[in-house]
Amino acid sequence: MDNAGPRIPLRRRELLSGAAAASLLAATGARAATGRPLDLVATFTSPRQVTGVGVSSKGRIFVNFPRWEEDVAISVAEVGPDGALTPYPDKAWNAFRNADASAAKPGASFVCVQSVTVDAQDRLWVLDPAAPGLTFEVQGGPKLVCIDLATNTVERVYRFGPDIAPQGSYLNDIRFTADGRRAVLTNSGAPGCLLTFDVETGTARRVLVGHPSTQFDKTVTITVSGKPLQMLDGQPAHFSADGIMLGENDRTVFWQATTGRTMYRVPLAALFDHALTPQALGEKVEVAATTFVTDGYWSSRRAGMLLTAAEAFAVRRMEPDGRFTTLVQDPRLLWPDSMAEGPDGAIYVTASHIPEMKAWQGPGVAQTQLFRFHPR
Repeated sequence: MDNAGPRIPLRRRELLSGAAAASLLAATGARAATGRPLDLVATFTSPRQVTGVGVSSKGRIFVNFPRWEEDVAISVAEVGPDGALTPYPDKAWNAFRNADASAAKPGASFVCVQSVTVDAQDRLWVLDPAAPGLTFEVQGGPKLVCIDLATNTVERVYRFGPDIAPQGSYLNDIRFTADGRRAVLTNSGAPGCLLTFDVETGTARRVLVGHPSTQFDKTVTITVSGKPLQMLDGQPAHFSADGIMLGENDRTVFWQATTGRTMYRVPLAALFDHALTPQALGEKVEVAATTFVTDGYWSSRRAGMLLTAAEAFAVRRMEPDGRFTTLVQDPRLLWPDSMAEGPDGAIYVTASHIPEMKAWQGPGVAQTQLFRFHPR
């Protein structure tokens, strides 16, 4: 189904030459372990499919498990030194079950968590699109939960109504400004868009709805290990706006669709400017670079702008001249998904094994992993 929406002209800011882009894309078939050493932090078998990761200033590690192919006993967990999982912030918030949705109120328990992140104020944020199996949202479920890591208690719950998260949406990722006052989210559902979010007021707003920069690129076929990523009926994977990060001292927002090979950018101030019409805002969007299929962006304090490379089992850094350097490439990174940064500068990355999902003609996911590497 084509949900690309209206074609609005984009101003292009090409940072990568055609020859360099061709060389980069040609290299995505390589799978040998290269670059920095990749250390295994934890392996997950029950629950098994990890997606998001967040790391606090004290090195506490948090992960999440969406309800994609199975019900899960833990949606959000803290990872112990031995890899053991503790439901976080408590069992009540992890009490929702598919078989008995009435066992816990969707507004006060996690339904289908897609991502977690820790902001500069050391708060853990849990983004819950509340759409088990990537299908229909549970009524009252879409929300953003702020957890105080000092007290391990929920500080505030921001609920998103159908005006912000209508059926067909799938809230995917979120990044906060350094002062913790504003954030930008991606919606990888239909139609793709970005969301702006004011922490103090709890106000969210959908922007760039249907704009080509937030939609999947129907000319792109995601291929992993030589096999196209397709649904059981043969339909290709169509993932809209997903990876997102803030750069240039929070002045600029960068994002792209997973089914795509283009990074876009727009001034943060423009996204929050209510006076701009949708067309005027769309005209401020630029193409920042030609990239590759990626599921996760991270703006590192020390290592710069990082992107996962899903087809290449790798994590790459975008250099100032627009080239990409492979920091780590390893066959164990089966669908590198989300990233986070530890207090020592180590980069944590989840391997979510999406190509193994039965929905994508795989054998079923048996286990997933959390890895860590030092970019310098």
